[in-house]
Formats: sequence, structure tokens, C-alpha cells
Amino acid sequence: MFSAPQVNIYSADVARAVDFYREIGFEESFRTPNEGTPIHVELKLDGFTLGVASVESARADHGLDLDLAIPGRGMEIAVWTDDTDAAFARLVAAGARVLSEPHDWLGTLRVAWVADLDDNPIELVQRRPVG
Repeated sequence: MFSAPQVNIYSADVARAVDFYREIGFEESFRTPNEGTPIHVELKLDGFTLGVASVESARADHGLDLDLAIPGRGMEIAVWTDDTDAAFARLVAAGARVLSEPHDWLGTLRVAWVADLDDNPIELVQRRPVG
């Protein structure tokens, strides 16, 4: 039911964070928006995907309550699924705390967030058919 896990980190300055990870050897594989100030960039290194996302976008687009001043709260595990709504319901039934209800984003994705039993955030992502 789940696939392609990645770690997302949140940043107050996505472009600066991306430049830093490029120095380590990560290569950009996705960016939105394509031009201007990015709100989400994905980088790959040796089969591992790291997402760098804007704190402000997470708040505005998804209603996430992020505070980078709290250690450990600037990152999450993201997993892809064929059905975000069903995965969300399954994890909530298993005891996960709701962080952001399932919703459409960027016109092609369905996303939601829950917290695991230790309160670590998990993003659920589904690619929706275009059109």
C-alpha cells in the first residue's frame, strides 16, 4: 500500500538549503514552482530522495503547525500511496493523530499528514490522474 519513502525537511529558505545539499552531492529532480522562489524541491543522491519544503507553504497550503525552533520538528517521513484517503483512515484508526486532512495540492497530488504514536509527522502522497 505504501512505496517510495523519502525524508522531507522544512526550511525558512528553500533555495539556501538546496544549495547546501548540492554541495553534498545531491542533484535536483523536482521543483515547484519552476521559476521564482521555490516552495518545494526534491533532490536525489544514490537512490535516496530528500525533499526541501517551505515552512510558510506548509502552513498556508496544508495548515501544518510547524515551529523550526522545536528540535526535531523540521522534518517528516513521506510515503507514496495509491489512495491517500484510505491510507489516512487506516493510520488514524491505528492511533495516528491527524495533522492535516486529505486534500488536493498542485492539481496533481492528493496529500495528508498524520503523526505516528511518538508524534513524528508522516506525509501521505498520491499522484492523481491529470485531466
